[in-house]
Amino acid sequence: MLHEVSFTSYNERDQVQGWIYVPACQPNGIVQLIHGFGEHSRRYIHMISAFLDAGYIVAADDHVGHGKTAMVNNVWGDWGDKGCHTMMEDEHTLKKIVCEKYPNLPYFLFGHSMGSFITRDFIAKYGNELNGATICGTTGIFRGAKEVKEKLKEIIDAGHGEESDPNIVSSLMGWMCERCGEVQIGNEWICHDPYVQKDHAQDPFDAFTRPTSNRSIYDFIQMMLVIEGTQWAKKVPTKLPIYNIAGDQDPVGEYGLGVCQVSNWLVETGHHVTTKLYSGYRHEIHNYAEIKNEVEAGIIEFMNSNL
Repeated sequence: MLHEVSFTSYNERDQVQGWIYVPACQPNGIVQLIHGFGEHSRRYIHMISAFLDAGYIVAADDHVGHGKTAMVNNVWGDWGDKGCHTMMEDEHTLKKIVCEKYPNLPYFLFGHSMGSFITRDFIAKYGNELNGATICGTTGIFRGAKEVKEKLKEIIDAGHGEESDPNIVSSLMGWMCERCGEVQIGNEWICHDPYVQKDHAQDPFDAFTRPTSNRSIYDFIQMMLVIEGTQWAKKVPTKLPIYNIAGDQDPVGEYGLGVCQVSNWLVETGHHVTTKLYSGYRHEIHNYAEIKNEVEAGIIEFMNSNL
């Protein structure tokens, strides 16, 4: 069964488009899948199918400025003016919709990349509502983010928040192919597989190759800053199990160092966290043909163990 849902975003402007995939069996629980920057939730169809086969209802949406939500509202790369918690609050709205339809089931989050930032923001505010959370391809202290934020603040204060400065985006992310050898597309950091790179770059539902407003990039940086350090980790319920996974050649996680940094913040504040680094793999570990089944099986095992 498939439910298509639509709801008003926290930004009070857009109608967020979402889906609830239901297996043809008695469900074990629910997992809400939260996609990353510039992409959309149907890039995870293999993972969604694996979760369904394991007996989980899967909920997912396309963030404001992304995917079908951007198409329906005719707004690409602009996330509104309500700040860095917009997408997190939208995910909480989706959770409420799902729980109204399917109450009293164990509930998990899976968030990749920016989706992991949203997940970490979510569990700091609403963690008591969950049975567990998987963060995939997350960041510790993102290189250069604070410096770019200061430049953006000046640009936005000068009245250019709704414009897009490609030099700003380059300053923030332009270094991320530093270990990728010859660069042709600019997204080689996501995966070694040229087909995955091409599919990502040419996907008409992807916003990655479209301009993102200066204000939204500022909010993107703020999303990373509000989940830094033990001051963030202290807000997360200590009883919430967390599974932290990434590739050790992922620049978002500083090649494993930032991933472990996040786990250490959690451990230092009394949390139970399991950390797994996939050696030799870049950002999208779930899109490597040789390990995606293993990645999905690990997430399912984590959820099954915390039902």
